[in-house]
Amino acid sequence: MKKEERWDIYDKDKNRTGRTMRRNDWILKDGEFHLTVLGAIRRPDGKFLITKRKANKDYAPGWWEIPGGAAQAGEDSYDAVVREVREETGIDVSDCPHQLMLTYRRESNDGDNYIVDCYRFERDFDPSEVRAQPQETDGWQLADAGQIAALGEQGIFLHYQSAKCLFE
Repeated sequence: MKKEERWDIYDKDKNRTGRTMRRNDWILKDGEFHLTVLGAIRRPDGKFLITKRKANKDYAPGWWEIPGGAAQAGEDSYDAVVREVREETGIDVSDCPHQLMLTYRRESNDGDNYIVDCYRFERDFDPSEVRAQPQETDGWQLADAGQIAALGEQGIFLHYQSAKCLFE
């Protein structure tokens, strides 16, 4: 039997409250958040690895994005982004130069309040190393900042307006 995934609950200042929630169980009150991470991987040629969301996703189907997801209970932000990038792309960024570029918060009326930590990793890799997660993606590509901006302007790049500093 698969273990139930749990997420830590944070306050508005990104401090753990000591409480957890079940994955996607939107019980968060005003001022409570779960932690999400995004990891942009930039190659020396200035291109980024982006993935296309499955067409059957409930949220933003068919949109482009960078790897990311929710931090699990007890997991810190950096460990979560390294895990998510590896799970979704097959690329190991654990020993790469990196920077936490941005943190922002989103609150919603349905209890899906989240804090997003956005990282940029610098790593050279060959496209043959990419192992996009088939249950999560409908493919991937290497794109430069201009191509990503164009997808963002079309409204089909997830989190682009909030995290465009990752691609500068």
